[in-house]
Amino acid sequence: MTEREQLHRDGYALLRQAIPQQWLEHLRAVFETGVVPSQQWPVPRGPDWRHSQLDEDPQVQAACRLPQLLATVGELLGERFFLSQVEGRDPVASGGHQALHRDRSGRRPGDTVSVLVYLDDFGPGNGATRIVPGSHRPQAGEQPFDFNDESLSQQLAGHAGDILVFDAELVHAASRNLTGRHRRTLMVSYRAESLYTSHLETRALRNVRMDTLDRFEPSGKALGQPPAG
Repeated sequence: MTEREQLHRDGYALLRQAIPQQWLEHLRAVFETGVVPSQQWPVPRGPDWRHSQLDEDPQVQAACRLPQLLATVGELLGERFFLSQVEGRDPVASGGHQALHRDRSGRRPGDTVSVLVYLDDFGPGNGATRIVPGSHRPQAGEQPFDFNDESLSQQLAGHAGDILVFDAELVHAASRNLTGRHRRTLMVSYRAESLYTSHLETRALRNVRMDTLDRFEPSGKALGQPPAG
């Protein structure tokens, strides 16, 4: 099976050491500078996480545009797309647990890809993400997924600089931070170009401050900004 076939079968890829190690110190510093209390966001955030506004930082933007990352996102989407959001998130001690879920943030399966850029080592101790491989495209006649059934979930582990790329329909969840060690991530969303109008309608609620006009081909190649109108 090729890497491409495996990506579409599983619905995710874990890109090992995709972030240059020399970038990590700066990205962590940007994260810490941008932390905003949960209740001060346009829509209050969960109190068991630290949330960071960092989408306008040039190094953060560069991380979201790494060629390997854009190529993987483009392979999953299969159509022209844009970078719609990036923010920081870090579960506090004993916090961060989520039930298994799908994001379903688009209009149809396959139009949204989610990404976690890990700024710290991650594993069961500090609440690493759980996923259910292959759960993004249920087969015809298949029973609805039981989100209370953890038997098929797998918990990821890896190192700072790894990037998780996954179809937003993939069943996944964060886990409880048992040790209290940092698990800072950049949470990134890429969406099909057809979703741009709906993106604009909700960008203030999501506190998106960055320019989102750039477009990318499925190959990951940047097209620059579209013509006005």
